[in-house]
Amino acid sequence: MDAVLVINADLGPLHRVTVQHAIRMLCRRVAEIHEAEPDRVIGIFPVPRVVRLVRYVVTRWRFNAGPAWSRGAVLRRDGHRCAYCDRAASTIDHILPRSRGGRNTWKNTTAACYECNQRKGDRTPAEAGMPLRREPATPSWAVLAAR
Repeated sequence: MDAVLVINADLGPLHRVTVQHAIRMLCRRVAEIHEAEPDRVIGIFPVPRVVRLVRYVVTRWRFNAGPAWSRGAVLRRDGHRCAYCDRAASTIDHILPRSRGGRNTWKNTTAACYECNQRKGDRTPAEAGMPLRREPATPSWAVLAAR
């Protein structure tokens, strides 16, 4: 396991960090181990699966606008599956192409495999005859944290 879940002092999920980052948090005493790998240690610390912050961090900003758009987050939202053929996706496709004014937004982008992205080209899905298997939506923080 290479990612450690960081939870707030009220046990709400915040984000994931590397094991190295989690150990640094433990050394600085800003977090403590909430759940650990059995029988595995790094120095004096058990290998953490989940660390809990010692002090509560206000996260009102997380619930106002939702997570920011990014390529990696779009792929995580769609489960790394192509929206056109359901194969493994490695690229991002703009539903309304950028050349026609399409923006990098949650509702205008979807995960796509290389072949479908090339076949669709600079057209909308309707023009290319490639219907979407699922409509893109703005994800919640919980959805992105779970993936």
